[in-house]
Amino acid sequence: MRVLVVEDDPDLGRQLTEALTQAGYAVDLAPDGEEGHFLGDTEPYDAAVLDLGLPKLDGVRVLEKWRNAGKDMPVLILTARDRWSEKVAGFDAGADDYLTKPFVTEELLARLRALMRRAAGHASAALECGDLRVDTRAARASVNGEPIKLTAHEYRVLSYMMHHQGRVVPRTELVEHIYDQDFDRDSNTIEVFVGRLRRKIGSNRILTERGLGYRLIDPKTEKIVE
Repeated sequence: MRVLVVEDDPDLGRQLTEALTQAGYAVDLAPDGEEGHFLGDTEPYDAAVLDLGLPKLDGVRVLEKWRNAGKDMPVLILTARDRWSEKVAGFDAGADDYLTKPFVTEELLARLRALMRRAAGHASAALECGDLRVDTRAARASVNGEPIKLTAHEYRVLSYMMHHQGRVVPRTELVEHIYDQDFDRDSNTIEVFVGRLRRKIGSNRILTERGLGYRLIDPKTEKIVE
């Protein structure tokens, strides 16, 4: 899962990037409204954290431009503690949730998890596909109650597929959602991550739809046709 952070305070931006990365996300950081708008307009994100008091282009205008362009990723806005009017303006521009500064990082992470779950049609923080379980709060996975040790990229692939289980996910889509913009992307590595996941969670859980992509299923309920 990939998150855009638009924050002009260097210390807070670094803090958010580190916290989100440790939580299992690929993160891009934009220091002003213009760059934030450009990234949100040209790159696919699963969610965005948007400060409203930004240089070059304020956050409300950034959000308005995203929504007018049809960008529908969940957006969590950050506002000054005593500016209730900013919250109203943010919601009117298309925000999904807000936090007032200062805030607790754990709350921001919880709100982002909830936004991304709802956007994908899930209600619980624990995503399940048969006896395969991903706890988005702890960034951990298990099969039949047994923990699975995953690398950061393996977890991102599995988490994204769990959020979108049942549908075919193209390889290019996985590439766009597990790497940040500065990573040297190679779509061939997706095959490597999927191969490792199959060995760890069971080879019959991730189907290859030739020419289309991959699909995560519960093999106990879905019959596999060769």
